[in-house]
Amino acid sequence: MDGAKTSNASRRDAPRGRIDKRQAILEAAFRTFAREGYGQSCVREIAAEAGVAKPTIYNHLGDKETLFREAMLAAVGRTSGAGPAALEQLREPDGDVRTMLEEAGHRILKNHCAPESQALRWLLNAEAARFPDLLETIQREGPQRLHDALADRLARFALSGRLHTSDPDLAAEQFLALLTGPMELRTRLGTRKVSDAELRTVGRAAVDTFLRAYAPRADDGFNLLTQQLDGPAARFGGSEGQD
Repeated sequence: MDGAKTSNASRRDAPRGRIDKRQAILEAAFRTFAREGYGQSCVREIAAEAGVAKPTIYNHLGDKETLFREAMLAAVGRTSGAGPAALEQLREPDGDVRTMLEEAGHRILKNHCAPESQALRWLLNAEAARFPDLLETIQREGPQRLHDALADRLARFALSGRLHTSDPDLAAEQFLALLTGPMELRTRLGTRKVSDAELRTVGRAAVDTFLRAYAPRADDGFNLLTQQLDGPAARFGGSEGQD
């Protein structure tokens, strides 16, 4: 009986072990590709990094090109969730917009400057010509998700009169550019670690510039009230005309 239980448990654990091994291979592959580049990396080195035999990698992933694709997709899966999560602060209904944008901007910058995020961008730039479809997929799963989530929050601020914009997609694009634009120079293309204080300085400057363009204007309250009344006013006016 005990032997049967052990056998059943082993069978249940087998898929988990296979998933863990695949994950270890993908993480080792990403580290190797980030360190050596795609062209200089070899499956033997990746196997040693992962602590598995070379045939194990071929059994799990086939060839080097597939290994690179899967390692990159796994990396964007690990990093992409931090972007939209950084925007949770923007959900406060009564929070100060400047304070919320500064906090969200700081979190976005921390994720942007994390070693794995920097390595992912470096590899994408280096191998874009070889893997153009991969670039498009990662753009959609990573930066585009962050942009869309930010645009949604900015649109809500605009509807409530807390920001002035008729194009939240453009506003989100510009805010992200203000945040991340200076970082390639400040990090020396990812070779210099930036302090938390410096990240906050960059974030505050980005918010200052952003709000100069998108802060509510003096007539926004009147315009918002007019928009809210347009529907009923038009209906009442139409009824009077018919009378």
